This record gives sequence, C-alpha cells and structure tokens, in this order.
Amino acid sequence: MVNTVMRYRFWGSLFALGMVVASAASHAVPFTPASDTEVIERLPGRASDPATRRVESLRKRLAAQPGDAALRVDIARRYFDMAMAQGDPRYVGYASGALSPLAKAVPGDARTAASYYAIRGMIEQFTHAFEPALASLAKANELNPTSPEPLLWRSAIFMVQARYAEAAGECVKLTPLTEPLVATGCRAYADSSHNGGLEPAYTTLAAAVKNDATSSPELLLWQYTRLAEMAWRLGRSDAAEGYYKSALKLGITDQFLLGSYTDFLLFKKRPQEVLVLLADWERSDVLLLRLALAAKDNKDVRAANFAAQLRARFADAAQRGDRLHEQEAARFELDIEQNPKKALQLASANYTAQKEPRDAEILMRAALSVGQAKQARPALAWWRVSGYEDAHITDLATQLVGQGAEK
Repeated sequence: MVNTVMRYRFWGSLFALGMVVASAASHAVPFTPASDTEVIERLPGRASDPATRRVESLRKRLAAQPGDAALRVDIARRYFDMAMAQGDPRYVGYASGALSPLAKAVPGDARTAASYYAIRGMIEQFTHAFEPALASLAKANELNPTSPEPLLWRSAIFMVQARYAEAAGECVKLTPLTEPLVATGCRAYADSSHNGGLEPAYTTLAAAVKNDATSSPELLLWQYTRLAEMAWRLGRSDAAEGYYKSALKLGITDQFLLGSYTDFLLFKKRPQEVLVLLADWERSDVLLLRLALAAKDNKDVRAANFAAQLRARFADAAQRGDRLHEQEAARFELDIEQNPKKALQLASANYTAQKEPRDAEILMRAALSVGQAKQARPALAWWRVSGYEDAHITDLATQLVGQGAEK
C-alpha cells in the first residue's frame, strides 16, 4: 500500500496532472532512448541516492536480460516515480524507453501484463493522452482486479477532466481493495469538488486522518495536503497552514506539496518564505514559476534570471509543439511578462484538455485582464455546473458575469 500511495501522492493537483508533470530545464518533452544501453546524459539523481543506485543496477541486469518483461516494467515504474518526485520528465523518457519493446508483445503473465498496462497508462496521461490512458488503466484493472492502482489513476484523470461523478465512482470501487484512509481520501477529494460537498468532505477526511495514527508517512502526506487545500478553500488559513506544515515535517520530497504550499504563501503575501523553501528547485518549471513570482514580489535580484530561464523553457516548448505546460505558461505571461493577451490564448488552449480549478482560474483571470469576459465562458460554465466552492474563484466568476460573459 505504501508504494501505491507514493506513486499517486501528486493526485489531487491535477497535478494537477499539470502540476504532477512538472518539467525541468529545456527538456519538457520526454526523450525516449533508442536502446537500453544508450546514455543521453547524466540525470540529476545523485550516485548516493538509493533510488538512483537501484535503477542503475536494474538497467545493468536488463542489458544482460533484454527479454525479461517483468524487469522492464519494474524499471519503468521506478523511473516514473523518480520523475514525479524530482520534477524531471527525462525520467519519463527513460521509463518509456524501458517499456517500449513490450508494445508489440505484451507479457503473457497476467500480473506482469497488468503492471505493463498500468505504467503505460501513467505515461500516456503524462502526455495528456487521457482517453488512451483511461483505456490502458481499464485493461490493467481487468487483468488484476484486486489492485487499487488503476482505479486511483482513473479517478485522478476523471478529476482533471472535471468528471467528478465518474471519479467518485472509481473511489467507491477502491473500498474493498485498500486501507480505509485511501478510499476515504479519494472520495473526499472528488466530493469536495462539486455539489457543495466541500465542508462535509473536509470534516470526514479530517476525522479519518485523526483516527488513523498508524498510517504510512506517504499516505499522511497525501491526506495532509488535501486537507490543507480544502481548509484554504474554506477560508481557514490557520488550519490550512497547520496541515501544510504537518506534511512538510514528514520529510518526503513531493513537488505537489511544495507547489501547493508556495501558492498559499504567495496568496498570503509571504514571498520570502517561498524563496527559502524552493531554493534548490530551479530544475522544475512548475516550482521555478513560483520562485519567479516570489522573487518579483520580494524585489529579489534573482527575479530577472528566474524569468529568463522560464522564458527560454516555454519558448523551447512552444517551438516543439509541446502543450504540457500551458497553464504554467499562461500564468507566466499574465503575472510576470504582463502579456494578458498571450496569457488568454494559452489559458484557452489549455482548458480544452485540462479542466481543473487552477486551469479555470487562470482562464478567468486572463479573460478579465483583457476585457474579454466571454472567452472564459467554458470556465464559468464549469463553475456553475459543478458548484465548486472557493471564494477567489467565486469572485472571479462574479466579475465575469458583471462584464457580460453570459450575454
């Protein structure tokens, strides 16, 4: 169970899957090596890091046993976990490279085949191929119906698509397959996003966490972060900060937690704390964006350098046709470059694929900034239909209506 939770701790930002696929440097699109032995460059994982040492050891075994399907799947999973933890999508490229030889001959063993389809679904969602990902994960569930893993991922993808009832349905299926706190957290996150369910979902999850002191650190991190976001939406800043700090004290590297907490700090006008917390995270586009915002707000001398790095990365991504980070690029254009027209263009394109609250929020803000309220109609429609509760988004929606978005 610990491993399952570790793989999905980003679930909920959606990340979010936008946050979860945080990019590093100018390598936003994962590169797939031509062979198992090809060395592209040395990745940032330190030689002393246990995860790095273990995967390098497995790769050496694979070079001698290229037909070992289970080993390929194991390597792919480990690389994907490293990508999620460290914010470097190059690891996803290595995961894809390890897995690709199996595409024409899926392993005959049902359990290995189930794992293959599960990791394939993870990689597909990384590139925003959400429907193929849902299909791969459904196949994984069919082959191994006792695993909670495919259900968690399907629920996460449905959340990205604002398909809340379907997300909740996957959570219900988890109940007999996993420990209660996992299923409770899954359902609470889905329920908190629609039909006025925020308060009861928060109360239920808070009680469940309080009553389950024996849970793994990974599972607690996942739930503390969810509770922090729910408390923030409810206007309970002290409770939100308490949950964020409880999550940080667990000492687990987690990009989504860092991104969520630093957004909270920026909202509270505490940029200096962001600069300290993210001091070693320039490699992640998502977290570098928070560094740039904090540096600008704090009048830090590094602000121009952070902005220049982001400008180059987003320009490279655009040249490649990479649309993985349009939400972050839109926020960069609006809040740092002061280019609301370009921000609106990016936010509108992004909203065709991802419909998380963060995606709606940047689309609403960009539309208001250029006086084109009607461009935010899709986000406004989502807000009305879902009943999503968040004072900031409600204020933006009210402004849009006042500017004639629905006329």
